[in-house]
Formats: sequence, structure tokens, C-alpha cells
Amino acid sequence: MTLIMEKRLVSKQTTIILLFTAAIMIMAIGLWLNPIPQPQAYHNFADQRTVLAIANGLNVISNLPFVLAGMWGLYILSFPTKIGFVDKREKWPWIGVSIGLMLTGIGSSYYHLMPDNSRLVWDRLPMTITFMSLVAALLCERINLRLGLCLWPFLIAIGFIAVFMWKASEWRGASDLRFYIGLQIFTIVVMLIMLFAPSPYTRTRDLAIVAVCYGLAIGFERMDHPIYTFSGGIISGHTLKHLTAGLAGAWLIRMIWKRKIVKTLPIRKNHA
Repeated sequence: MTLIMEKRLVSKQTTIILLFTAAIMIMAIGLWLNPIPQPQAYHNFADQRTVLAIANGLNVISNLPFVLAGMWGLYILSFPTKIGFVDKREKWPWIGVSIGLMLTGIGSSYYHLMPDNSRLVWDRLPMTITFMSLVAALLCERINLRLGLCLWPFLIAIGFIAVFMWKASEWRGASDLRFYIGLQIFTIVVMLIMLFAPSPYTRTRDLAIVAVCYGLAIGFERMDHPIYTFSGGIISGHTLKHLTAGLAGAWLIRMIWKRKIVKTLPIRKNHA
């Protein structure tokens, strides 16, 4: 059988060039920029109310969407009849995405119960599992299965290194988030590039929704205190960040659940 790819604006070869160029540019810009320190008041969140006897309640409880999205992903990926893959090995990075989402919810909840840098590590490490597993999943589906699977553990290792580089910079007293921020930007850029790449599946446009949701989440995070003040103390920007980023994760799982393989046709053999 031969696979008919969903028509897009760029070829697979062009996609590879764009991905490589994006990685080099993000790395170069990161090296060119001065260190990006974590704000001194980062752990001073706007909403510090105790809710249901939970310290910083809404910032803890709002992580539930991550856990639910991850559980949903693991559930549907455990049944071959619920999701169709061109090659069943493509599911492994998506399992990584699902596990990453679950661990992000758990790690972020742990952090927000008593925010400090040591706990923040357990918030950020699972996020890199999600980011890098998503990149690997898209590489498997749209570039090359073997390449994506081979790069997957290395991508996760790079994510862990980014977190530990930030943590080491805190120990040195010279906080620097460049590498960690670069990974997040690269993940969003990968999703946007893949919008225009050939795909064996429908629903590629869902990646745009995921990218927009995560972009909004970053914006809400930076507007934590103003949103809390504007809402009259009802909800903070950081809580909205969790809800919006959780929606992005759930939308990814929804995408692989609802999408279809574009089309397969029998290979025509030429007879001499």
C-alpha cells in the first residue's frame, strides 16, 4: 500500500530545511542575547488564597486539566481500535506526551503548594517531556518514523539539560532561562511549521489551536497580578495559564483521537 499525504504548502524536504533553520536561529539568538534571569518575585503569585484547605488553592487545583488530559491520552492509546496510526510505533511519542501531561499536572501542583526553586524543577522537568515528545511525534508522522523514534530520547535529554542548566545558574547566582525558553519557542515553531508540511492524517489545523492556546497561556502567566486585580480577585493570570495550557494538552489528545488517515491506495507494479 502507498500513502496519499494530505496536501500542504511545502514539501517534506522544505519542512526539514525549515526545522533545521529554526533550530539554528533560535540557538543563535539565544547565544546572542544576554542571560534572561528568572524574576526575583517569580514565586510571589497574585492568588495565594487557601481553597478547600489547599494552600494556593486555585493555582493547585487548576492543574487538574493536565492530569485529565494525560489520563485520557493513555486510555485511548491503550486501545488500538480507538486511534488509527499509519504505523503503530508512532504511538510511543504520544504516550510520552500523555505521561508528560500527567506529570506536569502533578509536578505543578507539588510546586504550587509551597513555591520555591527546588520544587519548580519538578514543574519544569515534566513540561520538557511533553514538549520534546510532541516534537518527536510530529517528526515520526511527517518526516521519518525511525528518525523521530531515534531522536526522541535525545530530545527529552536536551529538555532535562535545559532545566538543569537553569537550576545550575540559580546556584551560581546568575539566573538564566535562555535555554529553557528556547525549547518552548522551538516547540511552538515546530507546530506552526508542521501546519504546512505533508501529513498522513487529517486535523492538522488543530496544531494551530494548540499553539495559540499555549501562546495565550504564556501571556496570562505574565499578566498574573493585573488579571487578578482586573477580575476583582476572582481569578489570576497564573490560574488562567494552567487552564489554557491544559486545554492545549487536551486539544492535542482530541486531535489524535478524532483524526483519520488520509487515504491509502495499492501500489501499482510495473511489469516489463
